[in-house]
Amino acid sequence: MGSENPGTFNTSCKILTFHPTMEEFKNFGKYIAYIESQGAHRAGLAKVIPPKDWKPRQSYGDIDDMTIPAPIQQVVTGQSGLFTQYNIQKKSMTVGEYKRMANSEKYGTPRHLDFDDLERKYWKNLTFVSPIYGADISGSLYDNHIDEWNIGNLNTLLDMVEQECGIVIEGVNTPYLYFGMWKTTFAWHTEDMDLYSINYLHFGEPKSWYAIPPEHGKRLERLAKGFFPGSSQGCDAFLRHKMTLISPSILKKYSIPFDRVTQEAGEFMITFPYGYHAGFNHGFNCAESTNFATLRWIDYGKMATQCTCRKDMVKISMDVFVQFLQPDRYELWKSGKDIVNIDHTKPTALTSPQMDDWLERKASLRAKSIRRYICPLARLCKPPAWTSKSLKTYSRSSKPKSEKKKKRTESDGIATTSSEALDPSRVDSPSTGMLSDYSTAEGEYKPRVKPPLVYVLPKSKKVVFDKERMSCQQAFEQFATRSRVQTGWKEQEVSSEVAGMEEEANLLTPYQPARSLCSAGSVYPKLKKEITKSRRHPFSKPPARSPLSVVKQEASSDEEMFVFSEEDQAELEAWKSQLTHLWQSRSHNFLAERKFNAAAALTEPFCAICTLFYPYYQVKKMFLLYLLLGKEYGNMITASAKVGQRTKPLIPEMCFTSGGENTEPSPTNSYIGEDGTSLLISCAKCCLQVHASCYGIRPDLVKDGWTCSRCTANAWTADCYLCNLRGGALKNTTDKRWVHVICAITVPEVKFLNVLERNPVDASGIPEQRWKLKCIYCRMRVRSVSGACIQCSHEHCSTSFHVTCAHAAGVLMEPDDWPYLVSITCFKHKTTNQSVSQHRDLRVLSLGQMVIAKKRNGLYYKCKVIGTSAQTFYEINFEDGSYSDDVYPENIVSRDCLQHGSPTEGEVIQVRWTDGLVYSAKFITSDLRYTYQVEFEGGSQMTLKREDLYSLEEELPKRVKARLVSSRRTDWVMYLTFTPVSISGRNSPTEHCSPPPISAYTQSCSSAYYPSSEV
Repeated sequence: MGSENPGTFNTSCKILTFHPTMEEFKNFGKYIAYIESQGAHRAGLAKVIPPKDWKPRQSYGDIDDMTIPAPIQQVVTGQSGLFTQYNIQKKSMTVGEYKRMANSEKYGTPRHLDFDDLERKYWKNLTFVSPIYGADISGSLYDNHIDEWNIGNLNTLLDMVEQECGIVIEGVNTPYLYFGMWKTTFAWHTEDMDLYSINYLHFGEPKSWYAIPPEHGKRLERLAKGFFPGSSQGCDAFLRHKMTLISPSILKKYSIPFDRVTQEAGEFMITFPYGYHAGFNHGFNCAESTNFATLRWIDYGKMATQCTCRKDMVKISMDVFVQFLQPDRYELWKSGKDIVNIDHTKPTALTSPQMDDWLERKASLRAKSIRRYICPLARLCKPPAWTSKSLKTYSRSSKPKSEKKKKRTESDGIATTSSEALDPSRVDSPSTGMLSDYSTAEGEYKPRVKPPLVYVLPKSKKVVFDKERMSCQQAFEQFATRSRVQTGWKEQEVSSEVAGMEEEANLLTPYQPARSLCSAGSVYPKLKKEITKSRRHPFSKPPARSPLSVVKQEASSDEEMFVFSEEDQAELEAWKSQLTHLWQSRSHNFLAERKFNAAAALTEPFCAICTLFYPYYQVKKMFLLYLLLGKEYGNMITASAKVGQRTKPLIPEMCFTSGGENTEPSPTNSYIGEDGTSLLISCAKCCLQVHASCYGIRPDLVKDGWTCSRCTANAWTADCYLCNLRGGALKNTTDKRWVHVICAITVPEVKFLNVLERNPVDASGIPEQRWKLKCIYCRMRVRSVSGACIQCSHEHCSTSFHVTCAHAAGVLMEPDDWPYLVSITCFKHKTTNQSVSQHRDLRVLSLGQMVIAKKRNGLYYKCKVIGTSAQTFYEINFEDGSYSDDVYPENIVSRDCLQHGSPTEGEVIQVRWTDGLVYSAKFITSDLRYTYQVEFEGGSQMTLKREDLYSLEEELPKRVKARLVSSRRTDWVMYLTFTPVSISGRNSPTEHCSPPPISAYTQSCSSAYYPSSEV
């Protein structure tokens, strides 16, 4: 079944269909290697139709009473072929109830002529009538005697996760069931860790699949990042959230190769590493799936991207795979130097010497684990009449913790005489948490599991893991890292196994029969099975935001519009005073605008347009930095700017291409380099610094003396007619006026006619209602309503403000996903998760540094750091599954940690606990924690943790601001004002003339610390 030159097969990357004979069908791993030799993996997806005589289950008529524990409602938002899917958990129901719902008039499949007609109806009606999906159900519908392509026992490399690490990840190395109805969807994604997957459709209506060849996967990622910038900036691997839907029409428009196929009942689908796929169900059906691995996958696993924003995502440590199967590269891998260039066209090898060794070891350990289970019990009572065949019906034990605890606390006499304690039907009862209902009646539903494995959930004596919340990464950090296996591990293993068996037999007590099953005989002593659940369809909730381009009605009076606290009001007055000479209600002051632009050029993100998502109020150091430079360095301001360098723009391309009537954005920009960076350019007259791509300028056309559009037109008195502030990047409009680029981006109805050049701007689509909105920040500073306000994105919030006012006040504005452009959150709806305090940079503080801390009276004061100390704590896992993360090194009795340092990760240690007893535990990691001694103005001192201290540079949480006691409130707000400088007899350059050099007004910085309250 091989091929001499497999790279020449399937160069078109089409989805292939295979029809194995019964003989070929018997060896799963061999047949996967064969279809890859035919180029099936190049499409990312393949169909396998099993032999006609093969059936995984005789009858499906007895599963109606099976429970779907957590069905999800799939709510889809979006338009024009670009959608976001949210999964909302619903109440449990039985399969029979779900079937009746799926076939009802509301949820049933619509009438259609053919597949193409049904596909059109799917994409057209995706946002209507949210379907219910019975997804992520642990269990299998295979009969126990089925050995061929048994999804619960594929016998592939992925078994190494369980065999060597003791980790069971439900849905990854165990089967999951899926009950679908019309329009239930799986969004674009690759498998966790870029694994293979297998999906069998047991019965029901077909399932449609879309697949993108792995060699074009990066193109889909770039496309998705362009359309969904809000998600991509929050997480580099946001497609692993399984929420993004992109229609075939969009893929065609951007020339991304893809193929589609329909899976009928009784057919298998195989997805390959890094193969993006998506699809939907045509009606009520049932599928079963899991993941698996081959030798080719190991390099994919090492390179797989990880979701960093969610704790419940699957992450598998690749150490054990590299250690066993790529021993020559293990040292490079551990040092981070194992550079892998993946060839997506290369098929997998069927086996290797290292894999043969591991399979031999696996078989040996399996046989020994069975003997170790039976032999000790034989010393206690007459062994039950178990046959090797009967072991095939054993399931992983996952009894409730209370039941386990009860068994262990029974008296020795009861445990010895009770037949229940040794009854295999009781010891190996089906899991209530991992597998579904089990019955011994012929033909009824039974979970398919691996024969010799029994899982024990130990009782608790300390801090117990929350199994539902523990991430897979945490589980692997416990078990997956070990000391490197020596070359003679086979010989050492035999002797250690014999010794381990004797020790178990000698130490076994009548109430410990289940505990002895945990010794798998691997490198880990008494390795337990750690069970975690993976969410193939993570729960999520649609954001409560208003529809696109809807102007919400404001409150009836100014008093009802917005209520600021006394603290907020003081801060608002402070930033308003900072911008005294930039208000359009004052006389034109080009020097003030120029100085403002120069200050922005010196502070991140160094682009006057990108500052939209980087508010000045959150980087108050910009004002201080500028004042210092103006006072000490004079005209070195321009020399200190980042002009000529390349940085990554913060404004997604979609923000420029969407808006108005533009319904199909183009997420690419030829002015941005392949590395995602753009050239920073600076206007020679007004000191405006922008990215060439943000401002719409070809980088190769930028020369010395380049000027912005406003300065090129000598429009020194130009004002943005969408807001009330000056300064920043301006572009002209179709009606010969000027607008800020950031205003044009944020006001929904405004659009750029020439998207690439960002010019001209068409604001004619702004509705009259928007012009009438009143800005909560400047409504008291201007005599009449002017400009076009934006509103908070929260669904029922009508809070209004100008873009520049909100930007200066620190209103949270972030990139959003299609079809929205900018997510705006006013102070009323700035949640804890959006607060900067949740993402604090807890840098080490230095002696003498001024900080803010809370005294015992509950108020916050400024204080000075006068002392610091560091303490190392160890995180360990005890044998019974409990853990501690604050163990002192001196409490480790099996090692002198003060002299020899921390144990290696995964090392078994002896710990003296607070009860005076010594327990065995596994070392996980060490954590260095800092404590600081601070002194307040009155001389009182306190010792506090780092997280309890706030530096003067960071933004304070609102609760801290409200309780902050300060002799001068202005200590926390940097003022930016400008004193007009006499130049050629004029106090301010209001006429259309060439601007004076920057050195002429930098001398005024030293006298500009405190603003005038005059408006």
